[in-house]
Amino acid sequence: MANRERFLELMGEILERRWFSNDGPVVRDFESAISRFLGVKHCIATCNATVALEIAAKALGLEAEVIVPSFTFVATAHALQWLGITPVFCDVDPGTHNIDPAAVERLITSRSTGILGVHLWGTPCEIEVLQEIADRHELALFFDAAHAFGCTYAGEYVGRFGRCEIFSFHATKFLHSFEGGAITTDDDELAENARRMRNFGFEGYDNVVSAGINGKMSEPCAAMGLTNLECIEGLVESNRQSYRAYCAGLEGIPGIRVVKYDERETCNFQFVVLELDSEAFGMSRDELVDRLQRCGVLARKYFWPGVHRMEAYRSRLSEASLSLSNTEWLAERVVTLPAGTAVDKDEISGICSLIRGSARD
Repeated sequence: MANRERFLELMGEILERRWFSNDGPVVRDFESAISRFLGVKHCIATCNATVALEIAAKALGLEAEVIVPSFTFVATAHALQWLGITPVFCDVDPGTHNIDPAAVERLITSRSTGILGVHLWGTPCEIEVLQEIADRHELALFFDAAHAFGCTYAGEYVGRFGRCEIFSFHATKFLHSFEGGAITTDDDELAENARRMRNFGFEGYDNVVSAGINGKMSEPCAAMGLTNLECIEGLVESNRQSYRAYCAGLEGIPGIRVVKYDERETCNFQFVVLELDSEAFGMSRDELVDRLQRCGVLARKYFWPGVHRMEAYRSRLSEASLSLSNTEWLAERVVTLPAGTAVDKDEISGICSLIRGSARD
């Protein structure tokens, strides 16, 4: 938590008001603060990012098929599948780990209605190229920006691109609201539809005009989000220091490549991501992760094995791996290391020493 006193102050106000949900004043303050920070007209806060993706897809009128990367968290695809939309899995660029625009173009058919890009690790997709493809084929382009709050593309904050963008404020994110998400957009009509859909289809106090769900953010969650947003510069700086300490500590280890951020852009530095070449390192990725975890290091293999190899997709996509070679390659090599305010420099040094000591052990 960035500022316990500030959070408790907001919680005290919430308890005094006895207004805990249903578009309360702290939620509205949080939405306004997000909009100002990103320079976007509308922010629609939700209970989580998966529901935000579902609302966005519904508000965009998507159906049939939507093109999406397989190298992502499973919720990206599940949000579409849950609505009866078929996720069409696309390969990624092995350098950026983001959706490959050339592969997107090859997958477009008469059933395609949208493209859902993912700004993986906070690195924005090739937005302009994807927008040109979407415009040319009359497809809705939107983005899963769960990793990318506070990151820029061509000097402009992620949050205003495509038809809309979806953020996660889950407790694992550097800007969190315990649990939460948001849709951001400059599209007035889309924003109005999304607001209605997150509250059962209500327009006004007691007038239901369309189908909707309960996707609202609670006041306590908004209080935590607002508290962390007010301290965002310190959170980013902590992440930056962790990232640079890892880069220095892992320098020169055979078979280890730290995925680098473009520091010409503004980044949140949330993730420390490695690609491991097992032949050069002398140990497989899975063996290294197992060793680190046995030593109490919360290393993870992301996003293994690729969504196309998970249910409810693999049984109907037995041939998918043939067109997802980069995804399969990355899924066997990627490791994420613990970072953020909970990890100090001595712990990072110890983790780097463990990895260095594991090389050709």
